[in-house]
Amino acid sequence: MPYNENEEKILDKTAIFKCLADGSRQLIVAGLMKEPMYVELISERLALSPSTVSYHLKMLEASGLVSSKKEQYYTIYSLNKELFDKTLKELICPDDMQISAEHQRELEYRNKVLKSFMEYGKLKSIPTQRKKRLIILEEIASHFEIGRKYSEKEVNLIIADIHDDFCTIRREMICCGIMVRDHGVYERVK
Repeated sequence: MPYNENEEKILDKTAIFKCLADGSRQLIVAGLMKEPMYVELISERLALSPSTVSYHLKMLEASGLVSSKKEQYYTIYSLNKELFDKTLKELICPDDMQISAEHQRELEYRNKVLKSFMEYGKLKSIPTQRKKRLIILEEIASHFEIGRKYSEKEVNLIIADIHDDFCTIRREMICCGIMVRDHGVYERVK
């Protein structure tokens, strides 16, 4: 079965590199670059036992590098040439589908954290885990305009509407680089 673009979506790129890290599999791939072969022929040419060749071919097939088809008594193995025509950059760089899925997971995690720590626009408690705290601080920062200058009193009032411990939150926002302070004047930078 030849490699096609639809298979790229389910292609495990890590499995490909792990599979090619083995010297015997590299030899098998080199042999299959010349022509499709069956287990016994590969075994004979590479001086490996048929069971060893069969094992490595299963690994290569599972990673998507090799495909097989039945011809009479033999299973013929061949390379998925389209995959080998890809550049290393194409194999390493994540595709749009992976980026989209990762972005979706991040949004779901963010919403879960906000739901756990915020209620009716008020912060129930300050998270101790840094990643969760950063999500909460970014949410609080959304109440400030980027680039606008705020006095300390204005910052305290805005934060106090969200949580009573405005001093800790204000200090954390500065430590995380969300806000900067210069002579008592605060500014949101991200």
